[in-house]
Amino acid sequence: MSDPIRVIVIGAHPDEPDVYAGGTAALFAEMGHKVKFLSLTNGDAGHSRMKGKELSERRAREAQEAAKHLGIEEYEILDNHDGALMSTLELRQEVIRRIRNWKADVVIAFHPDGCTHTDNRYAGRIVADASAFVAKVPNIVPDTPSLDKAPLFLLMPDYSMRNRYRADIVVDIGPALEKKLLACDAHATQFYEFAPHEKEMNDTIPQDWEGKREFLLRGWAAFMDVSDEMKQALRQGYGSSRAEAIRYAEPFEYASYNVGPLTDERRLALFPMIRSNS
Repeated sequence: MSDPIRVIVIGAHPDEPDVYAGGTAALFAEMGHKVKFLSLTNGDAGHSRMKGKELSERRAREAQEAAKHLGIEEYEILDNHDGALMSTLELRQEVIRRIRNWKADVVIAFHPDGCTHTDNRYAGRIVADASAFVAKVPNIVPDTPSLDKAPLFLLMPDYSMRNRYRADIVVDIGPALEKKLLACDAHATQFYEFAPHEKEMNDTIPQDWEGKREFLLRGWAAFMDVSDEMKQALRQGYGSSRAEAIRYAEPFEYASYNVGPLTDERRLALFPMIRSNS
């Protein structure tokens, strides 16, 4: 294999990289490529009963367990308060450092505009603002060497943006679905405690894995199931006959702040799991 592709997925809270890009991350890792998840907050507000340090420490443990299921290299959580994320110069510089230190070929983040959750919107804005400086600008954040080439920046469709995103790249995650579900399962505070409370779900949380698996597939279908807007990209990537059989997928939008167009050559080079199945 040639040099591994290096991917960093940046969310606002622990568990978001998993639910939006966990299947894709697992496929990269299975092929020997390097993936890092980064959460810009510690998630210390995301619960109906727990809070503060007790919650943030529990969520950090959950993230490390999820990383094992996905096979990714790193899962880093910054110590910023949940619900209080702001697009500051200091945080932008921290994100620049992490993208550079990871030597990222692909950066996956939230949309910089429109997300209902302010943390998600600011997380997307921070990455968008950082994008201009990660490569070939050595005098910005000079303590960390700049990259020779700008990464490909892609956007995850935040739950509130599903009616507005473009599915430019769509990955069949069927072969890695179990790993994604186990990663979600590891984030018990979110999928079995906070989300059922927040969404007023009346389901009794199953205790066995098969029951939990069905609970996750049903409750988070929008983050796993193929929908109509994904089908064109699936046909482009996998061919018409195979695309029709794909049931589970993750979509990504080409960020407007990229330099140059998203060519088929670049897409094929950076997403070999699509090429190998076309």
